[in-house]
Amino acid sequence: MRMKLRRLREEKDTRRLVAVILGGKMLGIVGVLGAMKIFAWLFESAAWAQGAEPIIHKANDFVSPVNTIWVLVTAFLVFFMQAGFMGLEAGFARSRETVNVLLECVFDTCLCGLLYWAIGFAFQFGAGNGLIGHQYFFLHGMTAAYGTTKVSFLAFWLFQFAFADTASTVTSGAMVGRTSFKGDILYSIAVSGFIYPIFGHWAWGPGGWLGNSMGWFHGLAGGTVFRDFAGSTVVHTVGGFIALAGAIALGPRIGRVFKRDGGGPLPPHDLTWGAIGGVILWFGWYGFNPGSTLSAMDWQGIGRVAANTTLAACAAGMAAVLFVYPRTKKWDLGISVNGFLGGLVAITCPCYWVSPAGAIAIGAVAGIVVPLGIDLLEHWRIDDPIGAWPVHGLAGVWGTLSLGLFAVGKYGVPTADGVDKSTLIKGLFYGGGTAQLQSQLIGSATCVVVVFGFSLLLMFGIKSIRGTWNLRLQRDGELEGLDIHEHGTPAYHMEFGQGVSYTTLLGSGRDLSTVDRATSAPVPADREPV
Repeated sequence: MRMKLRRLREEKDTRRLVAVILGGKMLGIVGVLGAMKIFAWLFESAAWAQGAEPIIHKANDFVSPVNTIWVLVTAFLVFFMQAGFMGLEAGFARSRETVNVLLECVFDTCLCGLLYWAIGFAFQFGAGNGLIGHQYFFLHGMTAAYGTTKVSFLAFWLFQFAFADTASTVTSGAMVGRTSFKGDILYSIAVSGFIYPIFGHWAWGPGGWLGNSMGWFHGLAGGTVFRDFAGSTVVHTVGGFIALAGAIALGPRIGRVFKRDGGGPLPPHDLTWGAIGGVILWFGWYGFNPGSTLSAMDWQGIGRVAANTTLAACAAGMAAVLFVYPRTKKWDLGISVNGFLGGLVAITCPCYWVSPAGAIAIGAVAGIVVPLGIDLLEHWRIDDPIGAWPVHGLAGVWGTLSLGLFAVGKYGVPTADGVDKSTLIKGLFYGGGTAQLQSQLIGSATCVVVVFGFSLLLMFGIKSIRGTWNLRLQRDGELEGLDIHEHGTPAYHMEFGQGVSYTTLLGSGRDLSTVDRATSAPVPADREPV
């Protein structure tokens, strides 16, 4: 022992080694204790602790079983819309990017869930100021029920997560076929973690400046506030204009020829799945809109919302087909699907406050807005393979404004125990003047300007990244097809001319001199293959 002590005193290197070892052990102990503290903070809530002092009950101590069950069931319906998005987007895309579309939907859902747990819900529904919430990070500090809803806190969180997931998925529709998977991860983080929840706080969050009946906006807009019952603006306009920004930043797919240049949209590879996916989305909307009452006690409101949702979709699907038929002399399945989806998007904002006749009128206009939006994209040479911007962006704007026109003035605001009729929402066509329409216009314009502007910066910023994290896939990868290049497997084993990638055809022994590398399809004799 004396020899070791003498060596420690005399040898500088030995002392340094001992100091490093002891220091490392102390840092390790501190790190473990810190991790334990963080773990306890993340996964434990003081709301459930039992103290010695008497318990004082507050509004958010009480949970309504029937309201909670109602919200959970509708949350499950909204979540099932992801299956509809997968079918719709995969069916309307080309076969060689099917696996990419499916994995994007799955991956974005998983990513959104974790981000919404960590920060998204706090930004959107946490107490804070008019711009952002800063409570409930990692769901810490949650109470038995959320606010005065009497809905179990975690049931409310699940319902709102399904909405956030929808906004993120809408975005991907316009970016199909040429977005790198790593680029998708980057913009999805921004959408699910920041853009959607922060704007959502403005309209739906406690104290949000657009939806706050006590804020300065209330006076500015003639005594009214911006209203969006189930998300024509908060979910769909947000998602649609982020999608538009992404499509602009990416540019068109290789080989895409627009109508003004003698071409047109590339044909869907599987309209069967596209149409089935659309109808699944329609089914999921019965959770989206009626579930936004957050109360099973308002049975008349639930029935009215469900009926209005149905009628708007029916009117939009019919209007879209009849509007397009004189141009092509064909009954177009694809436009019928996007048409009724546009009607569903439009009725999402006003569904609680309009009559069935108003819902039909709103849906019919949306059914015309969608094909006109597709025409605009073709004219601007913007490639949106699924029609995300016409369906969600334009129809979302129309639906938001329609509340200021068609609200009948008979219905108040749903509450945990029924309906609050102290405030009745009345539109221009029913003698309500222009106050509500002004509020809707300000809210919708704010969304378009702020969300679209920030999204352009985001998308072009990601596109400027060098290497594999760039927003757009490299040319060779796009020509090969995303399924093979990004994921290593095709969705189908197909024959020549049925959408299999050009690279796969190279080893087939066939004559490829007249094959378009962008579409893997034969090219007419009067055109040169790409």
